[in-house]
Amino acid sequence: MTRVFTLLVGLWICTFAFGQSISFKTYMNPIIPGDHPDPTLTRVGNDFYTTGSSFNPTPKIYRSTDLVHWEVIAQPVPASWSGYGDSPGGGIWGGHMVFYNNKYWHFFGRGGGSMYFVIADKPEGPWSAPTRMNVPPGMPSGLGVDNSIFIDDDGKWYLLTKAGQPNNHLVELGLDGQPNGVLLDITWLNPGPEPYPYGWAEGPVMWKYNGYYYYSFAQHLVGAQYVMRSDTLTDNESDWTVVGTNIFTGPRANYNTPNHISPAVLLDDGTSWVIAHSYQGTSSWYAHGRQGLLCQVTYNDQGFPVIQYPSNEGVPAPNLPSSGIPWTVPRSDTFSDSKLRPNWSFLGYTPDNTYSLTERPGWLYLKPYSGYNTVIQNDGEHNFSLITLVDFEPQSVSDEAGLWIINGPETLRAKVFSTVNSSGQKVLAFSFDNTIYEMENTIDSTVWIKLIRNEHTVSGFYSSDGYNWIRIGEPINATAMDMEQTQFNNFTGNQQGLYVKGKPAYFDLYIYRDAYTNITAQNPANKLGVSPASTYLGAINNDDWAMYAGVEFGGNDYQKTPISMELSASSTTSVGVVEVWLDSIDTGRKIAECQVDTTGSWANYQIFRADVDSVSGSHDVYLRFLGTDTQQLFRINWFRFLSEYDTPTSVDNSSGEHGVIQKFELKQNYPNPFNPITNISFYIPKEGRVSLKVFDILGKEIAIIVDHEMERGEYNYEWNASEFVSGIYFYKIAAEDFIDTCKMMLLK
Repeated sequence: MTRVFTLLVGLWICTFAFGQSISFKTYMNPIIPGDHPDPTLTRVGNDFYTTGSSFNPTPKIYRSTDLVHWEVIAQPVPASWSGYGDSPGGGIWGGHMVFYNNKYWHFFGRGGGSMYFVIADKPEGPWSAPTRMNVPPGMPSGLGVDNSIFIDDDGKWYLLTKAGQPNNHLVELGLDGQPNGVLLDITWLNPGPEPYPYGWAEGPVMWKYNGYYYYSFAQHLVGAQYVMRSDTLTDNESDWTVVGTNIFTGPRANYNTPNHISPAVLLDDGTSWVIAHSYQGTSSWYAHGRQGLLCQVTYNDQGFPVIQYPSNEGVPAPNLPSSGIPWTVPRSDTFSDSKLRPNWSFLGYTPDNTYSLTERPGWLYLKPYSGYNTVIQNDGEHNFSLITLVDFEPQSVSDEAGLWIINGPETLRAKVFSTVNSSGQKVLAFSFDNTIYEMENTIDSTVWIKLIRNEHTVSGFYSSDGYNWIRIGEPINATAMDMEQTQFNNFTGNQQGLYVKGKPAYFDLYIYRDAYTNITAQNPANKLGVSPASTYLGAINNDDWAMYAGVEFGGNDYQKTPISMELSASSTTSVGVVEVWLDSIDTGRKIAECQVDTTGSWANYQIFRADVDSVSGSHDVYLRFLGTDTQQLFRINWFRFLSEYDTPTSVDNSSGEHGVIQKFELKQNYPNPFNPITNISFYIPKEGRVSLKVFDILGKEIAIIVDHEMERGEYNYEWNASEFVSGIYFYKIAAEDFIDTCKMMLLK
């Protein structure tokens, strides 16, 4: 494969110069999608840092300049640390990075109650080897976990500890980071025996505001968040006033169990902010973990902190400048560095010799350890497409290399991979749980593979060139992987990434959210005004916008360039425009304008196109909606970008005149399987009568979607199967002499 190293436009480049944009004036939670439990927060100058528990994945330190956009900058504890465990709920519990005595310190717990710290001259590292903290006399239960650091105005600093339900302490530290023997004993806060008044009173944090010390703690990993206040830092119970009610208030939305807040940081404009964690409110998405939420803190008339429950809508953002950090989602990578980027984690203890970026420059080498090896990133979104190019020579059924999404207990995996089947044949496989599909690998050892998630449905594909993709089997419903984790210590959220089993493999790149695969519109990472529905983005009015993070357009290893885009939309108004911006609205770069005309009804989706300026690399894509109508402008089902190789809907020579389809075509419904709504698209090259009907598995006609004269064009219709039972159905189109039938699956 030809490789180019001189250009710096690889998939990972995301260096933008931002001013204040309308798209940065508001934000929508979660600001850190995916598992970000027990978060802490530190301000150092104009930078903010957060970390927390990671459990089995290698821990990360995140940096931000505006509290909304976060990037992973370091892994303070390497996967090769001998003190690390290797179990789904093991590893690092808690984590807090602070700046003290001209050094950066990162304190963390190792599941079981031992506390450690590492030191660095800068937050990016390199970090020292972990030093175990001494347990001072008077703390027979140890230092506990989920702890944090408080630095007082006089330069004294403290470890806030929680060891079991009744044991809360403030442990003063010396300049060496070890306890100096001074203890503030506040075990009176949550005395036993059961029932304990505040549950576990865990995750203690402290900050100072207007001369008062605020000590806040969580009831449990979910539940209420409490606070107490004193004008003196003391362990005298009478000097503290405890607020025995939840400091979160107001209406609850998707993230309805926030707690485990970080210390509050005070901005120059007088506002205060924390990061909290929360599961998503429906159990079918609990396995995405406790996700990172940004919340503003206000103080009531009595001077106690109050936090509104996170909203489903955009809320005012902190008045801070962005430095071009993109939205926090998994990052694409070309593996062109000599070191693995810090956004990648391993699972549990992993020796350094099990991976390399120098053995074969431009490729990631992964070698199995204890059966398999994997590099992973938080899987926190509902819709995306993953792509890699893998070089692998399997020899047995136990040899695998590919893409996967894995749940916290590490028991369920959706994966696309190269392997050998039981007959000794080299195959490309797609599987989840007990369902597996195989296709003979007629390409060679080096093959492109793709894994698509659309809500709970996953699909697998392979390709010889990265342009023309072949589906492996049928889509699979993977809802079980996204359900709540049932074992107490296995609550780590889903992860996604690359893996090997049995034998080593090489990976040439990793793509997150491919620009040339349908990007479903109903789940933007950030938005203003619009509202997601089951299969579309709705409530779109003038000046609303929606953002889709980490869209990969291509570069040296993924040699594609967009020339046009298409989107599937419906409208009953006369006209509207979709502007496409990269990285921010107004202060970013506008690359396209797509006009959307009326389609006659909200259920009638048609495909609209626009030319696109040249672009490469990974970008946050903003869709800005403009129109003159005061009502809803249109609905969008999906959009994608097209290169010169994409057919049949790309604007190229195969289409004849600009955008005109020259042949009949019936497309596979999307999503499939579905529950209960799906979309059916077709193309007709000329005017005529069109019939589109649905049949059950016995051939009985059960629905008529279309049966009338139609103009030339591209159409998309929504079919609601809520009145029908789960099973296989067929939809059939008839237009002139063209007849075609496709199969679809309803899963309830």
